[in-house]
Amino acid sequence: MLIRDQQEQISWVSDFMTPGYHQFCMNTPYADILAAQVREVVTNYKADGIFLDIVGVRECYCQHCIAEIRRRGSDPRNRDDMKSMWEDTYFRYAQKMNNAVHAIRPGLPVFHNSSHVDRGRRDLAQVNTHLELESLPTGGWGYDHFPLSARYAQNLGLDYLGMTGKFHTSWGEFGGFKHPNALRYETALSLANGARCSIGDQLHPTGIMDLATYSLIGEAYKEVEAKEGWCRDTTAVCDVALLSVEAAYHASGSPPTGHNHADTGAVRILLEGHYLFDVIDAEADLAPYKVIILPDDIAITGTLQTKLKSFLTEGGKVLATGRSGLKQGGTGFALDFGVQWQGASEFKPSYFKPSFEIPSLRSSSFVIYTESQDVSLNPNGTVTGSKENPYFNRALFTFCSHQHTPSELQAAGPGMVEGPDGIYLAWNVFEDYALKGSLPVKEIVMHALDRLLGQKTLFTNLPSQGVTTLQAQKGHNRWIHHVLYASPVRRGKNVEVIEDLLPLIDTRVSIAAAEPVREVYLAPQRIALPFQQENGTVSYEIPTWVCHQMVVIQFGE
Repeated sequence: MLIRDQQEQISWVSDFMTPGYHQFCMNTPYADILAAQVREVVTNYKADGIFLDIVGVRECYCQHCIAEIRRRGSDPRNRDDMKSMWEDTYFRYAQKMNNAVHAIRPGLPVFHNSSHVDRGRRDLAQVNTHLELESLPTGGWGYDHFPLSARYAQNLGLDYLGMTGKFHTSWGEFGGFKHPNALRYETALSLANGARCSIGDQLHPTGIMDLATYSLIGEAYKEVEAKEGWCRDTTAVCDVALLSVEAAYHASGSPPTGHNHADTGAVRILLEGHYLFDVIDAEADLAPYKVIILPDDIAITGTLQTKLKSFLTEGGKVLATGRSGLKQGGTGFALDFGVQWQGASEFKPSYFKPSFEIPSLRSSSFVIYTESQDVSLNPNGTVTGSKENPYFNRALFTFCSHQHTPSELQAAGPGMVEGPDGIYLAWNVFEDYALKGSLPVKEIVMHALDRLLGQKTLFTNLPSQGVTTLQAQKGHNRWIHHVLYASPVRRGKNVEVIEDLLPLIDTRVSIAAAEPVREVYLAPQRIALPFQQENGTVSYEIPTWVCHQMVVIQFGE
């Protein structure tokens, strides 16, 4: 009844002599055994909810799956049919467990954890009563993973929480602890993104709860308890929507493989640039946003083109990079960026020479490592930067120095163009930023975004490592402005640690708010802040704060 791959190997570990988990196939009688166990727990214990871990749509070629695919009249060599059957298996399992729970305890929360909430798979999300966004920053997820998941989850119509852990590394680390300041920051990050909080532990086999663990968790939850009143029932105020590459792949029927660098890099730039943003899928309503980002590899289907055209007609703009904006099949652009697509460039890396100065480095030929596209200019396009090619690609008989070849310093076509529908940038810049973290790439993208936005809803002088969000509490007629700051450092092998929390001083903020503001105050301290409201903008300054501060903008005469 264990999951098997095409080579008859079990999953997770290579063989039965290797310690580790063995996963059961839910297309076997084991699903009935598990349902009986669930019924036993729900009947005999006053559980707050049922959490079923390490589940999801699983690839399996066990004897039960082979027999079923043949009963369906198909063949195990038909991968599309196998995928359909694996999905049916998961939904059947989820329904069976939900029914087992709710037949005894109607309404009891149930969550099926696969360690990742797939963007673009709302059907998978809906088998749960709520969502738990597993994201242990020190366990391999990193500190920018949770905002990516939360900015997507907030718009799905389900309650959701941020699931971190007390561990220095990850699950199963008995005797491992992170610094209390790390948990203070991680729970604050959940609150700032409209999420509830969950901190994971693993109970010792003796059943004795560890006092150090709950002292550590208590440091964070003491602050959460004081802040809860300003964090319930919130909706995000956003200027920008990032259309997730992962979601777009799912919508096209071709789920992504490997690490999704474009989504990661885009969210890093949006966080560091202090933009108010959501992460969306192809089903999302585009009306609330001013700018839609199509990062690196978003093919435009007929349905998506119709939605984007409607959005553009209402005054919205699009930022597209790399292959994004091309029709499915790559026959040309579906939107009007003032360019014609010629094909993928033969050079990698290549260079961007902006016609504008970027704040930190003014102007130069800036290297971008990822794939780029060759385009030609249409009469309605305005070039804001040129592509430059290297003398040659690095190869056996053509190489230069330690890395790549310098630029020829000759314009080789448009690199960034502004057209009627928005701005097109010819490189996979978001993948580049995820992998290289290049300052010029970030500032080039921010220049394009700022041009398209005109006026951002929120401006602040936070340093780039600072995080800011704006959440509306419509039931209280107020906005909650969150600011957070911590500097993770890498210690050991791939472990990001937060230990020191430094105070920030004189944080200036301006927020576009047409409605009259009655008062501005710090929460939970309830200390009034002086503010000015002129020409539809409210401005204030936060004198001194550490880790996380909420500022309440209370509307009313």
